[in-house]
Formats: sequence, structure tokens, C-alpha cells
Amino acid sequence: MIIGERKPLEEIQDMIKDYSKILNVGCGGCTSICLAGGQKEVDQLNAELKKSLKGGDSSTQIDSFTIERQCNADFFSELDQMVAEYDAVLSMACGAGVQFLAERYQDKPVLPALNTVFVGVDREIGWYEENCRTCGDCVLGETGGICPVTRCAKGLFNGPCGGTTLDGKCEVNSEVPCAWYEIYERLKKQDRLGNILKIKTAREWENQTQRSVIQEAFKERYTK
Repeated sequence: MIIGERKPLEEIQDMIKDYSKILNVGCGGCTSICLAGGQKEVDQLNAELKKSLKGGDSSTQIDSFTIERQCNADFFSELDQMVAEYDAVLSMACGAGVQFLAERYQDKPVLPALNTVFVGVDREIGWYEENCRTCGDCVLGETGGICPVTRCAKGLFNGPCGGTTLDGKCEVNSEVPCAWYEIYERLKKQDRLGNILKIKTAREWENQTQRSVIQEAFKERYTK
């Protein structure tokens, strides 16, 4: 699932400041599931934007509409009839959805209300963890279903490095399990340890620390 999180309100306000009639479009796909861009989140953002405009001279109109998926043209028919009435479209989909809308409505500014963060899984309600870097060369079949690109701080295809601690932790962060230690343990259970001896071509990777997102409404629950 693609994980997104909402941009700061001030950034969104700045993007829409030159438009008087805006349609905020939600997505029923990934960003809805990760509680960032569904109808509920669209309504919440609109309420915040309208509140920030209250008391001023602005006559800005902000409406909402959510489609099943912004990355699939099969769901655009109703939206097609609406967009012409607006000066700009605010999208609460992932980056792919924003680009798809921008391609379809080329005479309208399509503005992103979210930042697309990573591809990940649900750990708990409102808590998501990265599991895939979409590197285009999947090795999960050889590593026991554990991604060394995402899970290893150095993105090593041939591990572990010399920094693994005796209790199987990463030298970058003592609270993070070493990915290659876990790969070893998983392959051992499957009687496939020979896979670790297969040398793969080295690659250059950057910013390999595993990321996670806890949506604002759930931060208190998970960060105590």
C-alpha cells in the first residue's frame, strides 16, 4: 500500500491562495486506507481551510468529492463533469494520482495536499511501516521475504556488514534489528542458508533508514 501524509496546512493554504473556487478530491484507494486522503480527511482539511479563511475578505469556495481511485480512469466520469466549474483541483491522492489528474485536466492547476512517503504495511490503526523501496529488482525470494534494501540501513544486497551486534541489532541504531540477522534466521528455519552465499552485484543506495508514519490523530497513542 502507498502511504501518504498530509502536507502542513500553511503549505496548502499557500498553494490555493490565488484561486477562488477549489475542488478538493479524495481517493478511496491507498490514501483512504492509510487515513490520509479519504472522504473523512477531505472534509477535515476543508473545514480547517474554511476556518482559516473565516473573518477575512476571502470569498474562496472549497468543495469536496471523492472517487474510488485517482490512479484509474474508469472512476473519473463524475469528476469529469465537475472539474470545469473550478479554478483549481486539490488532490488528496498519492503522487501517482496527482499526476494522473494533472494529465487528464491539463487546463486546471492540480495541487497535491499530501506527501507520498513510502510503500508499506499496517502495523496498527494509523501506524504504517515501510517495507518496499520499489527498487525494481526484487530479491525477496532469496532473502526469506525480508527486504534488505528497505530493512538494512546500508541497503546491502550481500550482508551482513561487520557492524551487526551480538544480539542481532544494527550498529546504526541499537533498537533496530539487523535485517541480515533476521534474513539468516528466516532462511535457517527454511533450510535455505545457501542463499546467503550467492553474491549479488553491489549497488549504490542512499537514505536507507526504514521510515514509518503515524497519522497525527494517532500519535499520542503510539508515542507514549
